[in-house]
Amino acid sequence: MLGYEESQIANHLGEWRKRVHPDDIALMTQLIEDHFAKKTPFYISEHRLLCKDGTYKWVLDRGQALWDEEGNPARMAGSHTDITERKQSEQKIRQQAALLDVATDAILVRDLDNKILFWNKGAEAVYGWKAEEAIGKNADYLLYKYPSNQLLEAQDIALEKGEWQGELHKVTKNGKEVITASRWTLVRDEGEKTKSILTVDTDITQKKKLETQFLRAQRMESIGTLAGGIAHDLNNVLTPILASIQILEMVLPDERSQRILTLLETNAKRGAELIKQVLSFARGVEGERMMLQVGHLIYEIEKIAKQTFPKSIEISTNVSMIDLWPVSGDATQLHQVLMNLCVNARDAMPNGGSLSITAENLFIDENYARMNIDAQVGAYIVITVVDSGMGIPGEILDRIFEPFFTTKELGKGTGLGLSTVVGIIKGHGGFINVYSEVGKGTQFKVYLPAIETTETDQENEERHELPTGNGELILVVDDEESICEVTKTSLESYGYRVLTASDGIEAIALYAQHRLEISAVLMDMMMPSMDGPTTIRALQKINPLLKIIAVSGLVSNHKLAASIGSNIKTFLSKPFTAEELLKALHEILN
Repeated sequence: MLGYEESQIANHLGEWRKRVHPDDIALMTQLIEDHFAKKTPFYISEHRLLCKDGTYKWVLDRGQALWDEEGNPARMAGSHTDITERKQSEQKIRQQAALLDVATDAILVRDLDNKILFWNKGAEAVYGWKAEEAIGKNADYLLYKYPSNQLLEAQDIALEKGEWQGELHKVTKNGKEVITASRWTLVRDEGEKTKSILTVDTDITQKKKLETQFLRAQRMESIGTLAGGIAHDLNNVLTPILASIQILEMVLPDERSQRILTLLETNAKRGAELIKQVLSFARGVEGERMMLQVGHLIYEIEKIAKQTFPKSIEISTNVSMIDLWPVSGDATQLHQVLMNLCVNARDAMPNGGSLSITAENLFIDENYARMNIDAQVGAYIVITVVDSGMGIPGEILDRIFEPFFTTKELGKGTGLGLSTVVGIIKGHGGFINVYSEVGKGTQFKVYLPAIETTETDQENEERHELPTGNGELILVVDDEESICEVTKTSLESYGYRVLTASDGIEAIALYAQHRLEISAVLMDMMMPSMDGPTTIRALQKINPLLKIIAVSGLVSNHKLAASIGSNIKTFLSKPFTAEELLKALHEILN
């Protein structure tokens, strides 16, 4: 087996011991000594032995001591078995398993009863369950909210054809839904008998969100084209009607005719105004562009709203006229945008509430642009309109910008207000985002490209010198995986270390484990399982001096402060840029 002649190896233990691989000698010696001390009934060891040609072979070394009359070991009887091929196979399996753990896809193996047999690191990252938590569990109960016919059909196809692939909606450990591109492959034994199913899942949740944004934009474009064509035809219909009315007014001077003609003219003009709104939605209708300050428009809107809205609605503005960048726009159209948003806010608060309008400068960086299909890197003015009204249900939030879609009673709205807003904003090269929570309110953010001036150029240059970290550990808490990932990447790029948690419960567990290292916490306010304010209060019980940045996409800063107490001084509004994030962290840490 080793290539030696019998005469070349002396018959004592030391002769064999000197041929054992240096890395294996300690364990082998310990096992022999344990046997000689009668701690084990026999000796067994797997180690490498030196061959005559200078190579090593793996052997299974088994033996038993023969004892003399005094109970001391006198001789060893045993055998050596060559296990080199088995060890090489085991090494290959370990290497393959390591490769599976490097993969970002979730890879799992389950038997035909759906019991999980293998679970890689990628599966831990996608679904949140550790391998020791997942192995042995039923995959249907662990990864799905409800059993579905699609799963049964997929398994039938996989068993029949040997493979299946498609999209599946699954849930993570914290109950969040993820969409996966799933590939199933049958695993058979040497006798071609089916033993298990190998599953490779790619998380495509973020990709599907971007696809939805893109399809929504395409749908809006199609509707806009159709609406523009209809508006053009209606204009051709109304033009001769209005001209005929003016002629008839001259030839029919009697009071009754004049009254009817006035009624006709009023309604024809009303139709013409509706057509203008449709055209504003469809193609933005180019107006006269000039350099203007949106702050002036906001103050005009505030004045009108305070004079005409119910007194039960508290109206506030926050605009810095000195620092605000100018935009190139049509004042009349932008006035209409703000008025439409404010009227919608008023209608959402029949019993009163608060309406806030703010404006600020924002430089959109690559991180933000990656999260929003309509955004481009550059300087913007952000106008935020927030109300404390009834909110918009999630099932209709995607449709509110469609023309003629309205939730108002018949006769109280045309359904063109928000579609007109979108048309005007896109005509100005901007975009709009909406965040809403039923029972709490709605926030619209209008993004308009700012004019590049000496001031904005200077600020852009200064922006490259962003504050950096010195290896501080930051805990980022957000139920949106994409936000956690982008935030983590941004912070690590600027010298911070990062831990992420997908909910309050995980955040508390991580903080308890790393409390001496964590310098600050970035906390989302709206999460499942345990929300931000509750998590903050729990963390402050552990450490009252913990530095926390509160993050929200809807609630205003003063409302956030009121809900979580006066200890929190730093706030970030979603979506935020890397610059805003780094400055907020620098401020709280220094």
